[in-house]
Amino acid sequence: MTYAGDVTPPEAYAAVTGPDPALLVDVRTSAEWTFVGVPDLSGTGRQVAFVEWSRFPGGVVNDTFVDDLRAAGLEPGTPVYFLCRSGVRSVAAAEAATAAGLGPAYNITEGFEGPVDPAGHRSVSGWKVDGLPWRQQ
Repeated sequence: MTYAGDVTPPEAYAAVTGPDPALLVDVRTSAEWTFVGVPDLSGTGRQVAFVEWSRFPGGVVNDTFVDDLRAAGLEPGTPVYFLCRSGVRSVAAAEAATAAGLGPAYNITEGFEGPVDPAGHRSVSGWKVDGLPWRQQ
């Protein structure tokens, strides 16, 4: 593993809302933020950073990703928790942050929506299914 580790959505929520500094970064696309919803930390006094791992439209990897993380306020030594739809892009984001000397960087397994159930719906696990705060933009 080339990043600090994997955590569940509830573990990530506890870390990014706890007493120590930590940053939640949603690496999904702008379309996902708009149409699916976003994690909501407003009740805790913290904010979510929104930095696309891959650009919408087109899906091209964001070549300024690390610079965008720094612009979002991420400093070396601050734990960072990456969230995508299902926990795949967030692994790549955690690896990139670690390689750039940022973090410790964590992948949020299951992501915002989690994997699909037998009927093809995203209702098995993830940030939303776990009942963590979220909102439509």
